[in-house]
Amino acid sequence: MKRTPHPFALALHPLHAVPAAPPWNLSQLADLMPEGPLRPAAVLVGLREHAAGTAVVLTRRHDALRLHAGQISFPGGRIDAADGGPLVAALRETDEEVGVPAKAIEPLGWLDPYATITGFHVLPLVARIDPRRPLLANPQEVAEAFEVPLDFLLDPANARDVAIEWRGQQRMLVEFHWGGHRIWGATAAMLVNLRERLQQVAT
Repeated sequence: MKRTPHPFALALHPLHAVPAAPPWNLSQLADLMPEGPLRPAAVLVGLREHAAGTAVVLTRRHDALRLHAGQISFPGGRIDAADGGPLVAALRETDEEVGVPAKAIEPLGWLDPYATITGFHVLPLVARIDPRRPLLANPQEVAEAFEVPLDFLLDPANARDVAIEWRGQQRMLVEFHWGGHRIWGATAAMLVNLRERLQQVAT
């Protein structure tokens, strides 16, 4: 019997076709990026389906980390040579950071690639996470693992545009505020990308 695809999969790049296009925001960062090629990275946009609705898994990075300390992010990181690709990297990092093994994760597809001002080419993997699995934050990397209702993140009214100055230039960013957390930067931009891709298939 053929399995019915998850509704979200219709809005995503297929698992077997990792997006090869340049990051969609690369032109916005032309004068802000460090020199040299972008370093490949992958994150997992984890969805946990509860009786009360679907939630997105996020982490607050440890304050002592060298990059993005204290920021809200998806589980993820650099793609290692041993990973063999972004899917394995996203699953590995999720296990390392929040204690959810690959067997408890169902990958659905990819969002559009994203470039960070710290020089990473990020591939976001959207996946379902078994809600029965507890989130166990790795204290060496993650200060806190938590969930935010997907409906809240998909409501444009909850996404606020803010202007910041970075290296003498003004940039516009999106941010969400939930439960005392400020979700901004790359994480917020990927959530907006998810919303926009879902809207495209809904119309």
